Amino acid sequence: MEQLLKDSFTKLRSDIPRIADSLFCPNRQDIAAWSGIIDGKLLTRLSPDFPTMATICGGGSSGKSTLFNSLVGEKLSPVGGRAGMNRRALVSAHSALFNQTEFVAALFEPFGCLPEPLKDQQDLTVAGGPFYVASDALPQNLILVDTPDFDTGSQGIYTNREVARQALEASDILIYVFTNSNYNNRENTDYISRMLTSIGMRKCFLVYRVYPSFDEAEVLEHAATVARNLYGRDSDHCVLGVYRTDEDNEVAAGRQHMNLRPVRNKDLSMMNALGALDSRKLRLELLASIMEDVLIKAREFLQQAKISRDELGLYLNAMQLAQSQCVQEALQHFPTDRVIKRFAEIWMSKDPPHVRAMRTAGRIIDLPFRILFSAARQIIKKPPDPAGVEPQIDFSDKVKEDLLQALNSMYYRAVGSEISVSSTLKNPLARLLFKTVEQIRAGKDNRQRPFVETVNAQGALKIFVSAHPVVADEQEKLQRREWKSVLQSILSRQEVIFELSEGIEKELNDLADRFRDQMDFMSKIRETFSAFLNVVPATAAITYILSTGDPVGAAGIKVKLTGMFGLHDLYALVAIPATSGLKKADQNQLDAMLGPIVQTWLSNKLADIHTLFEQEITGGIIRAATDALASSQDLIGQIEINLDSCEKAMKP
Repeated sequence: MEQLLKDSFTKLRSDIPRIADSLFCPNRQDIAAWSGIIDGKLLTRLSPDFPTMATICGGGSSGKSTLFNSLVGEKLSPVGGRAGMNRRALVSAHSALFNQTEFVAALFEPFGCLPEPLKDQQDLTVAGGPFYVASDALPQNLILVDTPDFDTGSQGIYTNREVARQALEASDILIYVFTNSNYNNRENTDYISRMLTSIGMRKCFLVYRVYPSFDEAEVLEHAATVARNLYGRDSDHCVLGVYRTDEDNEVAAGRQHMNLRPVRNKDLSMMNALGALDSRKLRLELLASIMEDVLIKAREFLQQAKISRDELGLYLNAMQLAQSQCVQEALQHFPTDRVIKRFAEIWMSKDPPHVRAMRTAGRIIDLPFRILFSAARQIIKKPPDPAGVEPQIDFSDKVKEDLLQALNSMYYRAVGSEISVSSTLKNPLARLLFKTVEQIRAGKDNRQRPFVETVNAQGALKIFVSAHPVVADEQEKLQRREWKSVLQSILSRQEVIFELSEGIEKELNDLADRFRDQMDFMSKIRETFSAFLNVVPATAAITYILSTGDPVGAAGIKVKLTGMFGLHDLYALVAIPATSGLKKADQNQLDAMLGPIVQTWLSNKLADIHTLFEQEITGGIIRAATDALASSQDLIGQIEINLDSCEKAMKP
């Protein structure tokens, strides 16, 4: 069971900082402190037979080093100087303990380095790693630590606090020394309280350096104030003993040891109390409380990591929806006559021999379709209404204009500190974004981002999402690029939108074969397609508009492109001027024939533009987000497994 706990905590110690780093969680400083507790208090000391570490602590000039010397029976630590004189931790234990290599390594793990033997007292006044000195006056189940002042300094900058913190976090119990001038100093007691209770509940002895004139009632009253400030309502259970030592010039000068007297009748002398400690019971209680608090903190860190993961997923989905919308904007005006003409060529190349012969002879058979074809030609010849005809569009200029606008829009969204997208709840991706926003806001104190703004009563939404720090490096790379040159490079490849790729050629051939397979006998005789395909390209360039709503009642060929890159129910409304005079039945037949051709074209072109955007703008950002999401999901799963293992192992 002990090994199972150690393995599970070891994995938690590794995985939680990794998930926090990979998702740039804001609580990484707290996680570092949590990791230190695991390193110093759990992984190296899960054995309940490890000796009890008692650390002497207190404010400047409170008498810590004097007490240390008194307990070991030797003048080992310098005393009588200025506050903050000692700069290092000094550890003392029975010589038998220091002969154990593994014990020494485990003991000094929290300090981050192995100790040096103390050779000169003055070495303690120079900042550095810990020293140790053997003392057979101490019981073999006790380790005694003298620490530097933790309050020497000002304005939040304390000279020795880091050294003191390492020793205090590694200790099993504290011996807190205070004076009449600082017993109610809340800054001091708040700091010690955090050391005692932040992770695990450690007990302490209280030593009051007091004027001889103070009676026992005053000493107990002041000690009770300190205990309440340290532990709150648990103070009676957590204070192991209360002692007084009277002010004495000989003691202050280091010429005599402290005389410690128990204040409460139930307390033993300090050395007897330390020797009587049940190290095994004390450690089991401490380990249980530490493990419980460590797991509570781990659950909190995991929840914060999940929120950061959800924020990253939200940002990625918002980025992809924005990109899909920009792709749509880039394809607002394009002629499709090329693909219609090419399909006509493919179709006619597959004509049966008798149809080719009839076409060569100029014969269009079957009266109804000759009439339809004639009607279509008459529509073409009909002079246009000058008032209702738009001027001819230079499609290459329009392509460039739309593409530039879409590229610039996507670029500024990609490098911005936030991204906003508009959609409706009819769009599944928008619904997912909306749900994720609500989920994140329910688990966060900061309510500014993300948020959803309702645009109208019909369900239109605008979603605002902050850029995730995971993609910050990729955003910076994108900003460092010369955007104008990138634009020129993209525009030089705009012909990709017009060209008929091998993929389109294959799909058009497959489409022609499929149409022929579906034609009944009469249709095959009539070859109506040939007539329509000859008429349509000759009329005018076919134009279309894209929208994410069904253009009900609109005139033209309506093509639905489902699931294109996050755009739900994307419609292409194709306007063909030559068909305005056709009967509805004939119009429906034309729709049935041309719709799949238009769908093939638009699907390919949307994919081409989408690829172009990812190559030049969003690719790095999307990859960074996608990779971080994948790795974080695996880590989160492992963390949950190890948390469950720890909690099960701790159950009685």
